[in-house]
Amino acid sequence: MIGLGQQAINDHLPALAASHSVNLVAVCDENPAIAHEQHHLRQVPGYTDFREMFTAEELDFVVVCVPHDIGRTVIETAAQHGVHVLKEKPFATNLTEAIELAALCEQAGIELMVTLQRRFNPIYSSFTQLADQIGTRFLVDARYTLHVDDPSEGWRGVTAKAGGGCVIDLGYHLIDLILWYFGLPDSITADLSISARPDRSYDAEDTALVHFSYDSGLYGSLLLSRFMGPKAEEIRLVGSDGIVHLERGCIRRLTNGGEVIESLRREQAWPSAAACQIDYFQRVIDGTRPNLSGPADNLAHMAFVTACYESARTHTPINPKELL
Repeated sequence: MIGLGQQAINDHLPALAASHSVNLVAVCDENPAIAHEQHHLRQVPGYTDFREMFTAEELDFVVVCVPHDIGRTVIETAAQHGVHVLKEKPFATNLTEAIELAALCEQAGIELMVTLQRRFNPIYSSFTQLADQIGTRFLVDARYTLHVDDPSEGWRGVTAKAGGGCVIDLGYHLIDLILWYFGLPDSITADLSISARPDRSYDAEDTALVHFSYDSGLYGSLLLSRFMGPKAEEIRLVGSDGIVHLERGCIRRLTNGGEVIESLRREQAWPSAAACQIDYFQRVIDGTRPNLSGPADNLAHMAFVTACYESARTHTPINPKELL
């Protein structure tokens, strides 16, 4: 486990403890106090230098939860040692880096899977089946919002470290769902804000409004914000004969008037989603499951992200397919 921040402590470490197929053998964080604490809690060696860990330990794979700008160096080191990588999103900080890392992983013969855990949740995988029952689909309305009091705080407020703000960070999950369900759009237009806290200095967007469209006639909007509470994540797909509304833990098919026709809910024990993802990646390494979010797949994600930033910069629509 490389990087012992909140995501690792709350999700990945409990998931590793719950897994029946994977054993935690080492932890690493650049903060000596955190590494020392987890060393004692987990009863495994604790490192402050991941390069030293790769040299000292016999590893099958690493879970990587580091600031975005450090991810490339960790992946390169893992590739040198032939160690597979389960990486917290995003895959890379920009499209050029993503293309280079995809080639590196292929050359090294390692599996890299980006943590897009919604693909392992039956609520999300039911979307396509319900969407087939609503006639001609023409509108997508999606949002992912949460409230961070100070968007300038930490490395996430600095584009040079994070690669951007809410689009490349929390937005990566909804972008993944859009690509999963509908494919890469033919046109993207985006507007970004760094105005939520005028009393703070930061350059990574706190809020983004993204419009996207397909030559088929389907179009939609995506609202992302690190400042707009309460926390909400949803996708609504409107067709000529109904609506599919997806939220965390619930999916419903409705009439165009809003009456519920059918619904599906899932209650899961924590940390089952993260444990499922880790166990799945172990099967990817064994060759018994396909890699659902490998480097080549995430090039489309990075093209979508890049198109958002390029559109905001140039104030013009961008075709993300032309970036690949």
